[in-house]
Amino acid sequence: MVIVGCGRFGSYLANRYSRAGSSVVVVDPDPDSFTALSADFSGFTIEGNAFEFAVLQQAKTGKADLLVAAAQKDSTNLFCAQVAKVHFQVPEVIARVYDPSLAVIFQGSGITTISPVLIAAESFFPPA
Repeated sequence: MVIVGCGRFGSYLANRYSRAGSSVVVVDPDPDSFTALSADFSGFTIEGNAFEFAVLQQAKTGKADLLVAAAQKDSTNLFCAQVAKVHFQVPEVIARVYDPSLAVIFQGSGITTISPVLIAAESFFPPA
């Protein structure tokens, strides 16, 4: 699997999947972000901007069964998700999107979008 973004969420996923025995590649432009990975993390890290096609190639995105776009910017996540799904034909693609209006854009595209804003709001006010 490929995880774009090694912040709190990305590093948590990377550590968890690594412990479960999955092959994990984490991409982040900030080399300091990789310090959030546990000492037993057995995957690979790539310092680079996932907006660059060559970085996604280096991460072997074309061989991934899953790509999780968990960078800080919605635009990065949506770009990576779309490229992974369309160009690299990754079977399962998930993008974290903070702006709920952007999440709607990708409905029906085969890209799962998760909006922490919507999840939190719905926990306070469940849909009627």
